[in-house]
Amino acid sequence: MGDMFRSESMALCQMFIQPEAAYSSMAELGESGCVQFRDLNAQVSAFQRKFVTEVRRCDELERKIRYIENELRKDDIKIPEVLDEPRPPYPREIIDLEAQLEAIETEIRELAANKVNLNANHQGMLELRYVLEKADNFFTDNEVINLSSQRFSDAVEYAPPLPGQQRGQLGFVAGIINLERFFSFERMLWRISMGNVFLKRSDLSEPHLDADTGKTVAQTVFIAFFQGDQLKQRIKKVCAGYHAAVYPCPSSYLERQEMLKDVNMRLADLTLVINQTADHRNRVLVSAAKILPAWTIMVKKMKAIYHTLNLFNMDLSSKCLIGEGWVPSCDLPIVRDALARGSAKVDSTITSFLNVIETNEQPPTYNRTNKFTRGFQNLIDAYGLGSYREVNPALYTCITFPFLFAVMFGDMGHGLIVLLVALYMVLNEKKLSKNKGEIFNLFFSGRYIILLMGLFSLYTGFIYNDVFSKSMNIFGSAWHVDYNTSTVWNNSLLTLNPFYHLDGVYPYGMDPVWAMAENKIIFLNTYKMKLSIIFGLTHMVFGVFMSLINFVHFKKYSHILFEFLPQLLFLLLLFGYLVFMMFYKWVAYSGKATEQALTPGCAPSILILFINMMLFGYTEPKDGCKEYMYAGQEIIQIVLVVIAVLCIPWMLLGTPLHEKFKRVRRAPRTAYTNGDVHISTVSGDTQQPLANGHAGGGHSIDAEEPMSEVYIKQAIHTIEYVLSTISHTASYLRLWALSLAHAQLSEVLWMMVMQKGFMLPLIFGGPIFLYIVFAAWAFFTVAILVIIEGLSAFLHTLRLHWVEFMSKFYEGLGYAFQPFSFNAILENTYED
Repeated sequence: MGDMFRSESMALCQMFIQPEAAYSSMAELGESGCVQFRDLNAQVSAFQRKFVTEVRRCDELERKIRYIENELRKDDIKIPEVLDEPRPPYPREIIDLEAQLEAIETEIRELAANKVNLNANHQGMLELRYVLEKADNFFTDNEVINLSSQRFSDAVEYAPPLPGQQRGQLGFVAGIINLERFFSFERMLWRISMGNVFLKRSDLSEPHLDADTGKTVAQTVFIAFFQGDQLKQRIKKVCAGYHAAVYPCPSSYLERQEMLKDVNMRLADLTLVINQTADHRNRVLVSAAKILPAWTIMVKKMKAIYHTLNLFNMDLSSKCLIGEGWVPSCDLPIVRDALARGSAKVDSTITSFLNVIETNEQPPTYNRTNKFTRGFQNLIDAYGLGSYREVNPALYTCITFPFLFAVMFGDMGHGLIVLLVALYMVLNEKKLSKNKGEIFNLFFSGRYIILLMGLFSLYTGFIYNDVFSKSMNIFGSAWHVDYNTSTVWNNSLLTLNPFYHLDGVYPYGMDPVWAMAENKIIFLNTYKMKLSIIFGLTHMVFGVFMSLINFVHFKKYSHILFEFLPQLLFLLLLFGYLVFMMFYKWVAYSGKATEQALTPGCAPSILILFINMMLFGYTEPKDGCKEYMYAGQEIIQIVLVVIAVLCIPWMLLGTPLHEKFKRVRRAPRTAYTNGDVHISTVSGDTQQPLANGHAGGGHSIDAEEPMSEVYIKQAIHTIEYVLSTISHTASYLRLWALSLAHAQLSEVLWMMVMQKGFMLPLIFGGPIFLYIVFAAWAFFTVAILVIIEGLSAFLHTLRLHWVEFMSKFYEGLGYAFQPFSFNAILENTYED
């Protein structure tokens, strides 16, 4: 956890690598994932870089792999997972890899083309068989069939005797067409022939697969009788336009049967060939699927290596590659070892070496995380990536986030549901990590956050003594009734005086007697409201102290005097005193007090006292009561308000005047070189280069910035802090509001649903109805009180951390450390 206190210390390194060892060295660095390389060829286009040919070769290999993967998906062949991740191939192995992929792709393409041709032939033969089979419905045994077989190569012509008409030659065209096109096809034939075409059709009983669309369509066999060659050509053109397949069909029954036998034999042969082709294709794809995942990883790694080498610069003598990149300081030995291993693998005569160079650039931000802390770090990074080396709020968010959530979600029953769901995801994380659902992965990545939220909800639910809106009597109530029997039976409401009816204090949490009290909401209202103010002030004061840690780390000691101290005093003198009055009121006033001024009836309102303190007002107390809680309170409050008001000009003018004084002292020593002013960055009492850290939590002031801008900027920050102190304190009241609303919703759901089921007598189907009522209550409990209310409390907790807590010290102006890592590339998280 020490790594999360602030981001890793980074170093800008320069690498000198021999060309023959460049590939193997990059392979080792990719496995370690410790270096974020910088582009030293930004002025060179992507097509003019040294290794662009190798990158194109990798692109071609990826294209072939994608084609094979698509063919595997078409045949529903599962691609196995890689158990042992392969290392990048050596350059001499790339030729063999290209040859194998080329052979597999060529064979699959040939098999795919053969499959298309065979399926087309098979479909054509099937349609011809349907035409021949349906033709028996179009011809009769009395037809004249003395025509030669040479006359119906595509459409047989014959001359049947027509009563009342002169004998002439009559032809016909037979084919098959989609049923949805037939009626338009029929109208078109009627129009072009002016009614001189006689059309018959016979629908197929089952739909068939359309080779063009791949969908099943209904088809029908048709035959069109006509007279004349000119009309024949028109009919053929209409058939072509409507995608109607025309097939030869003899008018003789014997000739049709002979052709049908021939077609069935050819169909059997085609079916055999298609099955053998499919088996061969399946064997080729199955064998390719076994090695394809390893090839995919190898090609991705190889492409990443060459892409990274294109960021390097070649020296003038072309004897070494020079690269630059950011490396975590603690990982420098790992990088050096990786470069040494890369040189040793190729037996390089000159070992690659690494130099750390000084720079004024701001380094990237890198927070080392594990599976537990990664979720909390993602919550912080969603607001803004931390500036380099400033305090990381994620470390404290691991506790404060689930705790503040639980303050709003305090119910042991609901917390137990959340805890069980999180436990299931944690205990089965290996199996569930394979789930690719976007919504599920969103919850799964935060499983440890949900786990802690459930645990803290159990804790706060125990404090509130709330289990599905019901209370538990574990230690026995501290209240007891001293009224006689007649008083109890004759009064629906009785007041329990703490002086007579209270015996000690309930050992832990909320006394269960409050669940039956009429003033339960009034009591919980004040109790939770004061708790929210106390927790809010504690949280904000902790954030102000985090700014102190930033100032000390970046050696901005003047900001401690001119920003940290006035901010802390302003917060504590006003709202810290408000919290003090809450605690003092709890201790000073008691139901068993003998003095009337110290009884609960004379306890002043903290809110009225605080308003009078700010406005220097006065409220007349009740008879026998006192306006103030202790002696000298009026004078102390005046002093606190005056000091708090003086903190405002302290914050407003302290930093600008200190900067002006430094400029006056530095003016005689300003250095000019070639007419240009030498600019230095001042971040407090000492000048620090940006490599030592971007000032987090304070305001970095440039030496050449006009003083008017300095005054305006400081005025904005002062006004923002003063107003936000008030608004942020009020914002923590959401802890009180959501907690009270959650408890009341749970109670209303119990009274309106479950209580109705218990009130039914057994003889009227009470158990069955109770079973249905319980199902409804459980559904609404999970859907509304756990999921919807849980998400609402989560969002409010997130806002309290982002705005109220982190604004006190967190800048979030950094940029991410994105190292050259094979793991990141294979997980699709690598960005160029």
